[in-house]
Amino acid sequence: MTIARNNHVFKGHKTLLGSRYVTYGEVELPTLYELFAQSKDGFDWGYNGSGPTQLAFSMLYQLTNLEFAKENASKFANDVIRSLNSRDWLLSAADVLEWINKHGQTPLENTPLLQENTPVIKKAKKAKRAKNNVVKDVCKELGITQKHLAEILEVPEGTISSWAVKNEIPRLGKKAIEFYIQNQKNQKIVDSYRNFQQLLQVS
Repeated sequence: MTIARNNHVFKGHKTLLGSRYVTYGEVELPTLYELFAQSKDGFDWGYNGSGPTQLAFSMLYQLTNLEFAKENASKFANDVIRSLNSRDWLLSAADVLEWINKHGQTPLENTPLLQENTPVIKKAKKAKRAKNNVVKDVCKELGITQKHLAEILEVPEGTISSWAVKNEIPRLGKKAIEFYIQNQKNQKIVDSYRNFQQLLQVS
C-alpha cells in the first residue's frame, strides 16, 4: 500500500554520523524489502548501487505500480538518485512524475499535476557539492571547536585531528557524540520545564 499523499515531496537526510532517512508526505518512506530486496542497509543516494536502487524502487512505487517500479528502479537510480549528492535534498512528486511520463507510464490517480519546465535531473544536479569533512561538520553543527570536542569526549586533541584527516569517526566516537547530542537535547527540555515552572510561580 502506498503512503497517503499530503504534500507530495520526497525529502532525504543524512545525519552527521551517517544514518539516512527519506520521507514522503512527512511520513518515513518504507524500504519495501518484501516486494523488492536490493539493499541490506536501507536507502542511500549520490552513487549508483543497491541502496540508491532500493530508494528508486520505493519512490516509483508510491506513484506508479509494482511492475513499473521493479522494471525501472535501476534506471531511475542511475538517472536521478545518483545525482543527489548533498546530505539534504528535496524532490517533488511532480519531478518524479515527469521522469515517469517520459518512460511511458501513466501515474496512479490522485497524483499532483506536472509542473512545466522542472526537469528532475537538472534539479538533482544542483545538489552536487564538495565532499564534507565529518569532524568539521560535527563541530559546526554543535557550534564548538575540535579542541572543545576533544574535551567533551575526553580524548587527546590529536585524536580529533587524526579523525579529521581521515574524514572518519570510529564507532565508539560516534556513539559518544550521539550520547552528547542527546544529552544536550534532554538538557534543553529540562531547562524549558524549569522556565515554565518559574512562569507559573510568578503568575
